[in-house]
Amino acid sequence: MRPILPLIVLTTLLQACTLTPPAPMPPIGSCGAAGLQGLVGSPVALLPADGPWGALRVIRPGQMVTMDYSESRLNVTLDAADIILTLACG
Repeated sequence: MRPILPLIVLTTLLQACTLTPPAPMPPIGSCGAAGLQGLVGSPVALLPADGPWGALRVIRPGQMVTMDYSESRLNVTLDAADIILTLACG
């Protein structure tokens, strides 16, 4: 009976080491950023007040932002003159 105990322990350890599959990536462009890329280089005032995004986050130079990801949030990165540098979901 003793030779079985190490086999059970080894099997349990190997099962604990198995990798879980990665979480699926959210759909690209679900916040509408793809359709707004023509606004890059324009003043932020030209950004529509409403759109398909669930939330809008305006990021100014030096501003700290959280690293959480929300596929429905539109991130608008501006320069010091409030010109749009990037539009991306997240």
